[in-house]
Amino acid sequence: MITRTRCKLSSVLLPALFFAVASAPPFAPAQSTSEPKLSVHWEELTAADFREGIHRSRGTCLLPFGILEKHGPHLPLGTDLLDVRFAALHAAEKEYAVVFPEYYFGQIAEARHEPGTVAYSREMQLALLQETTDEMARNGCKKVIIVNGHGGNESLLPYFAQTQLDKTHDYVVYIFDKRSPDSGGPAKKTSIDMHAGESETSKMMIARPDTVHIDRANNESGADQHRQNLPEGVYTGIWWYARFPNHYSGDGSAATKELGQFQMDWWIDALVKSIRAIKADDVSLKLQNEFYEKSKQPLDTQP
Repeated sequence: MITRTRCKLSSVLLPALFFAVASAPPFAPAQSTSEPKLSVHWEELTAADFREGIHRSRGTCLLPFGILEKHGPHLPLGTDLLDVRFAALHAAEKEYAVVFPEYYFGQIAEARHEPGTVAYSREMQLALLQETTDEMARNGCKKVIIVNGHGGNESLLPYFAQTQLDKTHDYVVYIFDKRSPDSGGPAKKTSIDMHAGESETSKMMIARPDTVHIDRANNESGADQHRQNLPEGVYTGIWWYARFPNHYSGDGSAATKELGQFQMDWWIDALVKSIRAIKADDVSLKLQNEFYEKSKQPLDTQP
């Protein structure tokens, strides 16, 4: 699902991240042929191997963030979770990082009317995410990359990252929130493609083809119902339900494996570049610590 705040947030957050990626020096893969192969799955590592994994990843860990919600009539409830973990695990195999287990405790209030949706309270979402990243950091993950796989988290996650300035932390939270390229690849057949549509269905054909029921894609309408008429710039929480009451936006029957392969490869490669740039980042934590110190005595801050 795509929130109406995405464009505004992306204009601030994504250029900074991709500037860092573009300007980062090239690095050899962290897992060389001379080193024994380590699983990238946090839950598969022994205690000793976990220690080695943190060392090998330079304290860089991925938190793939999905959700449990309806995805049209043809995709599984865990589509966002399955897709984002596929991308994260494959990226970590290319540039070693430790990948946290399944995480789906995000924002999905707009789908509470649909069967299978698990929607946590806002207090629980933020508290659990904070404790999770704190525990990751306590175990050596000083660079926590939250890889977003769900559009409904696009406001939640930047807010969470911003609130890390509320109190001192000895680690940095990075948000990676870019799931599809802006251009290139096989031509798309549809114009509306926000949720369970052509792109998302295509990617699931790569990540988990066994869960895709393409023959059911036209059982419901994914058309925009235009049931709300408000000026541009006015936001209300019911906007998604007003437009897409079936929790389906687009036409999944237009999906192809070719489009899915292109978009998934792009997602993985973009994440690999970001992992490398973040591993090389020795500025963010220093600036964060400087900010914490200055915030104790703001009147002493000099221009």
